[in-house]
Amino acid sequence: MRKKSTLLFIWLLLPLGLLAQHEHQNHIAAKTTGIEPQPLLAQALRLQEALAFSGNALSPGDSKKLKQLSDKPLSKETVAGIQDILDPYCLNVIDINPEGRVKVERGAAKPTLIQGGWTSFLVRVNNDAGITAKLEAESANSGKPYHSPSFDPKVKKENEVTAGQIANRFLDIRMYTNKPMLPNLSGLKLEYAIVQIYSKDAGQREAEIAYNIGKGSQDIGFRNATHILFEAKPAVTVNFHIKDQDGSPAMASFVITDGHEQAAGRFKKIYPLPSRRLAASDEYPDFFFQPQIYRRDGEHVQLPSGKYKITFTRGPEYIPQEKEINVPAGAQSFDVTFELKRWIQLTKLGWFSADHHIHAAGCSHYDSPTEGVDPKDMYRQALGEDLNMAANLAWGPSWYHQKTFFTGKDLPLSTQKNVMRNDVEVSGFPSSHAGHIVLLRIKEDDYPGTTEIEQWPSWTAPILAWAKSQDGIVGYAHSGWGLEPQTQVDKLPNYIVPKMDGIGANEYIVTVTQNLVDFFSAGDTPAPWELNMYYHTLNCGFRPRLSGETDFPCITDARVGQARSYFKPEGAMTYDNYVQAIKKGRSYVSDGKSHIMDFTVNGQEAGVGESELSLKNGQSASVTAKVAAYLPAQQDTTGEKIAKTSIVFMPYWDIERARIAKSRKVRVELIVNGEAVDTTEVTANGEVTDVKFNYQFKKSGWAAMRVFPSSHSNPVFVKIDNKPVNEKKSAEWCLATLEQCWKMKEPNIRPEEKKAAEAAYDSARKVYKALIDGSVAGK
Repeated sequence: MRKKSTLLFIWLLLPLGLLAQHEHQNHIAAKTTGIEPQPLLAQALRLQEALAFSGNALSPGDSKKLKQLSDKPLSKETVAGIQDILDPYCLNVIDINPEGRVKVERGAAKPTLIQGGWTSFLVRVNNDAGITAKLEAESANSGKPYHSPSFDPKVKKENEVTAGQIANRFLDIRMYTNKPMLPNLSGLKLEYAIVQIYSKDAGQREAEIAYNIGKGSQDIGFRNATHILFEAKPAVTVNFHIKDQDGSPAMASFVITDGHEQAAGRFKKIYPLPSRRLAASDEYPDFFFQPQIYRRDGEHVQLPSGKYKITFTRGPEYIPQEKEINVPAGAQSFDVTFELKRWIQLTKLGWFSADHHIHAAGCSHYDSPTEGVDPKDMYRQALGEDLNMAANLAWGPSWYHQKTFFTGKDLPLSTQKNVMRNDVEVSGFPSSHAGHIVLLRIKEDDYPGTTEIEQWPSWTAPILAWAKSQDGIVGYAHSGWGLEPQTQVDKLPNYIVPKMDGIGANEYIVTVTQNLVDFFSAGDTPAPWELNMYYHTLNCGFRPRLSGETDFPCITDARVGQARSYFKPEGAMTYDNYVQAIKKGRSYVSDGKSHIMDFTVNGQEAGVGESELSLKNGQSASVTAKVAAYLPAQQDTTGEKIAKTSIVFMPYWDIERARIAKSRKVRVELIVNGEAVDTTEVTANGEVTDVKFNYQFKKSGWAAMRVFPSSHSNPVFVKIDNKPVNEKKSAEWCLATLEQCWKMKEPNIRPEEKKAAEAAYDSARKVYKALIDGSVAGK
């Protein structure tokens, strides 16, 4: 009986013994013979070079062995020696059978990762099929830790990402195929590839690592994947000490890169790795779609030991700087100091920066695990870009969640130097086809009688009137969309009717005649498209003011305040005083790299009083402003690319487009009734220059200055012999544009609203016809 029990015990243990043996065999791959030594050695030498680039070089001893092999005659010993050197570095062993099926086993490499960094491993490929396809690595643990936006007003249940899913999506994985490696397998019977793995976390983490050579190449029974328990060593806590130019603590922008080679892909050399960032749960709310992070004085970032280049700045009033650091191995923490450098400080001159159009949801933002980000996360972005004032607009995507932050008051985090308020963009609503509209300083964010987006009006005039009735100020967003001329033209102004097929200042052509528009957005669409419409309506006597916007992260997700206004408030820098400055035009639009301050005509400053001046026919006027601009003394490759790019492509407003040839100078133009009537040049070295023009006004109109397309002042209105402005050709253009607008928008206006809309269009039609006839003149 005892003998039978012993046999039974041995029989039960046999599978465990075989399993242990199988596991051991997985770590020591059998030698492959019958391989041509020359191509295998050539590949091994390229692998050695690539691993050194990636920061995970072969050991000095193994490098020496490989050198010795390369100096000896080629033989089967060369093939065996290469395998002896490289196999211990292999995370996985891949077998591709003659039918092209992929099977994966565990390799001999120690499964060690580094928190916040990349680790390179070799992968051994036994290619019995002679396949020359692209080898791909994949992992369920490398899935996105968020759901990209769907533009739905409320996230769908099937798009929700759970906390458990987020915890398991901690790595990124890529095959390294940059030079000197090859993009595809070579077809050799034996070859080696490089896989790179990034871990967001420290500690023990199990991951599924799989490979394929195309759809349907996986072996049956999920044998193309292995499950590996990794140990991720903790990174070093790098503490940032950030001082503004005056020595005060500051928030700033940082792009952190290293010199190692990583697999191809967006932001692959950036730290922390953007694809693993999650604002909702990370210690700091870094955005996954940006290369930069924002840190305040005393905050930190987790980095593996090694050398890094850090580019740091704080918006366009600062000069970007670079700093190299060496994070020591074995340290728990490391301190770095950054001293910011300005080329100008507008607040000292009485001007404050603002962006009236940023979003916490939609476009580049995710809609799960949270429906967009918290407004306080947007506030950090504004601080890091030195925006004094920001309007964070709830709109269609994630509307029902984001509107919960609306209070009609400043964000509680706001200070005397930095203010944010949650307001509204009517976008993703029934009226959107006629133009998106921005509603600032409103007290109520639900249109009367509505509880859902779908119930809002299907054209813009009723919404503008409702917002203004609550003492809000209003304007159309991203004005240029839909204002592209029907035939290409370079002149500004021009008289080609626009397409009116977009979501910018389209129905503006109607509502501006009803005194329903306070400002005209500029800076985030092609300047000629924006300004052509604006100039023509000014020429008809209408007086909306320019205001700068970014539409972050939709038109651009690079940074908030990429286009902005600079405003001079009457009194303290408050949200009320900001919107009043925009409404009155005591402001200018800028990319932040050129500035037109204190613009005056015969002492009448833009934005003061009615911005209006009376002159006699032929009277000479002195037109002045303080102008400052900054360009690097030598144009770099990025600046050269911007300068050569068509103005209808991004970035739409940028001082590099204004640079005169390769010099450091830009043109300042005097604009009268839309035409450039005089010009001068200033050196863009950061110094403030007094610019003065003398001009004889022979008819009523308006004047402004611009550095095209980088900055634009608001207008001063000039009356000659008390006569109103009346540019007949502009009125004719406006009338033709109105007809095109009705043609494009009428089909999308609800039947029950069409009568009121038709009446408004007809009223605008009569205004333009009267201007053409001269029976009624503008202001």
